[in-house]
Amino acid sequence: MQQLNVNEQFPQDWIRMFTHLANLFFEQSKIGTETVDEATINIRFFEQFEEKSPSISAQLQWNGQRHTAQFAEDALETDEKELLRQKKRMYSHVLLEVLEQATGMVQEWGILTGIRPTKLYHMYRQEGKSVEEALALLRNRHRVSARKSDLIAQIADVQLNALPDLYSLKQEVSIYIGIPFCPTKCAYCTFPAYAIHRKNGRVENFLDGLHEEMRVIGDWLKEHDIRITTIYFGGGTPTSIEADEMDALYQTMVDSFPHMEQVREVTVEAGRPDTITIPKLEVLKKWGIDRISVNPQSYTDETLKAIGRHHSVQETIDKYWLSREQGMRNINMDLIIGLPNEGLAEFEHSLAETEKMQPESLTIHTLSFKRASEMTRNKDKYQVADRKTVGQMMKRGEEWAKDNGYIPYYLYRQKNILGNLENVGYSKPGEESLYNILIMEEAQTIIGLGCGASSKFMDPATGKLTQFHNPKEPAAYILGFEDAIDRKIAYLDGLFPSAESIK
Repeated sequence: MQQLNVNEQFPQDWIRMFTHLANLFFEQSKIGTETVDEATINIRFFEQFEEKSPSISAQLQWNGQRHTAQFAEDALETDEKELLRQKKRMYSHVLLEVLEQATGMVQEWGILTGIRPTKLYHMYRQEGKSVEEALALLRNRHRVSARKSDLIAQIADVQLNALPDLYSLKQEVSIYIGIPFCPTKCAYCTFPAYAIHRKNGRVENFLDGLHEEMRVIGDWLKEHDIRITTIYFGGGTPTSIEADEMDALYQTMVDSFPHMEQVREVTVEAGRPDTITIPKLEVLKKWGIDRISVNPQSYTDETLKAIGRHHSVQETIDKYWLSREQGMRNINMDLIIGLPNEGLAEFEHSLAETEKMQPESLTIHTLSFKRASEMTRNKDKYQVADRKTVGQMMKRGEEWAKDNGYIPYYLYRQKNILGNLENVGYSKPGEESLYNILIMEEAQTIIGLGCGASSKFMDPATGKLTQFHNPKEPAAYILGFEDAIDRKIAYLDGLFPSAESIK
């Protein structure tokens, strides 16, 4: 735990901001106003708020060294909320700079600690900024490196090529359907995922509720003539349930949802290879679904065992080729950088195995220590790569993707992510997941159905987002799905009050 002492009392939201930035440099940090011991980092801030050019200075003292930074910006002629946001950003600038000086660490993502940096670039472009102006804002206003800024711009171009109407899809929705079951729960996972078993009828009862939720929401969408852009079956692992149960769900989807012939993409995560069977693949093919995920995470059997995945590397390879033989046209695979006991050599091996298969898309995740995961609760049990090594692995992933004809098309970040890095989705040109783009850029309303599913309701007029979460556990979902349906419809009624208003 690294203690940082600041020279005045700040509101709690400011303390959180400072803590997020300090945590980029230290595994854990705490912000206070009193020096605890000689190892405490002491930081003093100074304001000079002139009318047209306000500035913030910072002075940091630690280990007998003194570091200083100053940042100034033209005053924003806007409302009080925007002025406060500018002030926070300026404080973040100088805090980041003195911490970089003190530690010798450079943060390529600058002061950005949020999940969606590409959304910021899209916002600037929609405001009428040119590419050059948007890049300059990322680099100067947010301290993002030239390398990461260029990556963001490249991804945004790919997204707009895949979805030319990305900025005008607010009158449509996408659907996320959560199936909360997996063969086992992975050590790094915090998704609503429960080891599947057939006791007490919880799987069957959950599916009964999900069918009803799909029917009722589908009826509402039909009544309001709302079109669906994409549908995504996630989880958990949607292929954990039986083939006949999958078949029934897709029947309800086709019967309930409007304009199915115009839905641009339907994806089913089959992420766990140990759930993939010929009967299930035949069901997918029957309904014209040929976009799935087959996720190895690693091509080292010892790693898979350590993280709780009860399948072998060979099973991943076999199920990939089985899926191909059964007509799956678009397959995504995931790899995770920084899994326990893995370094650059193991990641190189995973890339080499992936190269033999050439899936249409590959997402390279960086391990994140999520608060509620088994891995976070027992950190000492899981030895992971250091910052330098994970940085090398990410760079190697970028090189491999380029060499194999993949382009980056979406990016997101997480709290407590190794090396302050990112997760990047790569695809062959034209094979991008439209759902991934839409949810990462928060371009429209996403209606979440099923256990633990998150809905994000976007006001078409203002872009304001409101979140709603279905009950996370199957037992709670079974008891509460009807109330969840009513609450979602209430949100939708407020956003799309009548068919006439959206035509």
